[in-house]
Amino acid sequence: MRLTVKTTGSTTLDKGEKDKIVFDDDVPGFGLRLRKGGSRTWIYQYRIGSKQRRMVLGNANSVPLGLARKNASELEARVKLGGDPAMAKEAARNEAANTVGALIDQYLKARKSDWRPRSEEEVTRHLMKYAKQLHTMPIGAVSQRNVANLLNEIANDSGGVTANRVRGSLCTLFSWVIGEGIKLPEGNVASYTNKREEKSRERVLKDDELKRIWKSCLDDDYGAILKLLMLTGQRANEIAGLRWDEVHDDHILLPAERTKNGRSHVIPLSDAAKAILAKLPRKDRTCVFGRDDTGFSGFSKAREKLDTRIAETGKPLAHWTPHDLRRTVATRMAELGVQPHIIEAVLNYVSGHKGGVARIYNRASYDKEKREALNLWAEHLLAVIEGRKAVVVSMKRA
Repeated sequence: MRLTVKTTGSTTLDKGEKDKIVFDDDVPGFGLRLRKGGSRTWIYQYRIGSKQRRMVLGNANSVPLGLARKNASELEARVKLGGDPAMAKEAARNEAANTVGALIDQYLKARKSDWRPRSEEEVTRHLMKYAKQLHTMPIGAVSQRNVANLLNEIANDSGGVTANRVRGSLCTLFSWVIGEGIKLPEGNVASYTNKREEKSRERVLKDDELKRIWKSCLDDDYGAILKLLMLTGQRANEIAGLRWDEVHDDHILLPAERTKNGRSHVIPLSDAAKAILAKLPRKDRTCVFGRDDTGFSGFSKAREKLDTRIAETGKPLAHWTPHDLRRTVATRMAELGVQPHIIEAVLNYVSGHKGGVARIYNRASYDKEKREALNLWAEHLLAVIEGRKAVVVSMKRA
């Protein structure tokens, strides 16, 4: 039968039939499929070797006959040239399903057992937070330019070091994807992007800068985090992710899985630090700050608002980061006479005095000395903020 508007309109199922296909005489394999439920669809059927394939070309009530025949003719030409349209369509559908976001989920689950908790947390943040704008794209469609633009934005917002870390996580992700047999037309595009030069920062804040930052902090999570960083010299992510079960009467105890060097760490609390924590509501919360399950993560926006408030009190501060507070605490403690190995113990930093052989044999935690050093520093800092003289004597070495 030659399919026409008239013949297709009058074609119906015979009595007792539930399904039938009426093929066109002009285009081999082109037909109209009717089913008992009332559906009428255009189809194209062909054979590749011993396998028969069938493709749906649309609903006959909405797709005109002329358009359906034209599409069927094009498919017939592809089959004659050795193509397999149905397989190509399935491959394209699978490719579209391989979005960056979906593959990140698979990657994180597959690699989870290979990472320490801290590494897993960092990679997850890089891929789920910083690379979020790529999530809806099919991974095969991600170009080098897409990744470069993303890294440029990260560098502008969070710095070159963060951009480099995200770049590294993306490179590893793309390599894993290739290893899983997913074809990437342009290869590992993340590895072709520019890596930013990393310079060791030397920013140490002055007393007046510390005072302006402290005074400009609000009574919110971010303000409390910054004040604790100024008082303790710890890493920003460790305080931002602080859990209530890590907070004790006169100290914080960070478990090994939450520290950079994988060693548990006791942070003695000065009276000023204890006062900040005492103001925070516990209720039934797990984390001290931010989201109850993940802690605080809104550093960028909170920093922008803080810098605006600081600028309103005078000229803006030269560029600074929360990590500069850690360096400042270490430098100022040294100026107050705290010995280097005690400063390293306060910061949970393994180098120099506790590196190499000393790291193995010197297991002293220096809890008493750490407490004295942090109390000394807290008194100095509060004296600066309150505009008075400190009431303690510097720890000068004998």
